[in-house]
Amino acid sequence: MAKLRETIKLMKVLSDESRLRVLNLIQERECCVCEVMQAMGISQSKASRALSSLYDVGLLRMRKEGRWALYSIETEPEQTYVNEILKVIRSALTSNKVTQEDIERLKKAERIGPACVTGGCKEQLAAKVSRV
Repeated sequence: MAKLRETIKLMKVLSDESRLRVLNLIQERECCVCEVMQAMGISQSKASRALSSLYDVGLLRMRKEGRWALYSIETEPEQTYVNEILKVIRSALTSNKVTQEDIERLKKAERIGPACVTGGCKEQLAAKVSRV
């Protein structure tokens, strides 16, 4: 029964457009919260919630580098089917205009500063996002 609950939780997390877009970015490369914000043009709280949800179901790993919180794809998930799900998502989003624009903006995104971990880079980010 526990496996079924985990699967249901995973599917619920994947049923959100923002979380799928974030997952698509993280499949491209390791990101911090402010890079996700810049690539998607979303608030720090929305980016953090999406990353947290994906992390909580085991799709992402987080590592600290100083004060940075950097997210990447969990390469050794407990669920054997997760790699297959990630492949399907990647394939499905390859031709999606919105997700491809996210990836293009990600190429220009910068780690603004360690305060991004706590959401303190809003002013700097607003200037960067308006230029992207």
